[in-house]
Amino acid sequence: MSKILRAMTIVLLVASCGGGQTSAPRDLDNACKILKERPQYHRAFRKAERKWGVPIHVQMATIHQESKFVADARTPFRYVLGVIPMGRQSSAFGYSQALDGTWDEYRKAENRGRAKRDRINDATDFMGWYMNQTRDRNGVSLTDARNQYLAYHEGHTGFARQTYNSKAWLVGVAGKVEARSMMYRDQIAACRLR
Repeated sequence: MSKILRAMTIVLLVASCGGGQTSAPRDLDNACKILKERPQYHRAFRKAERKWGVPIHVQMATIHQESKFVADARTPFRYVLGVIPMGRQSSAFGYSQALDGTWDEYRKAENRGRAKRDRINDATDFMGWYMNQTRDRNGVSLTDARNQYLAYHEGHTGFARQTYNSKAWLVGVAGKVEARSMMYRDQIAACRLR
């Protein structure tokens, strides 16, 4: 095998390994394992907590619900007649599942034109920004994972109108987010993280 062919093979193998980790951590039910497996998550959550005041466990529970920690998560496709794809259910993308319009509003408000939804640092900063708006507009505490999630899902106006009351499934999901938040809180308090 020639040197050039060997070099090209090595380059292709390295390139096929990908440019970033988009898959979920192994154990999504253990906050300590998530944060130890992905130290960049821990740094991002701590940074957002310091800047915005949103506790790590609230951020983690929301991201778990929205994307299961998958960096490039998208909503499913809609189909006509069960077979013809008609586009995605929404423009939600990334860890935080932020919609295009809301993401653009955040980038403009925070002067973060290069922020990307599939980067954990940007996603956690977005969540801190959004949850602070929820606190300011709707009076929801930053530690209230249930109501923060309802406002995150329904938007500030929808939350104020209590549109979630006609969606029993969503109220159930918000309860699960709250329970996971408390579970993560207790786990983080008991584990040793740097």
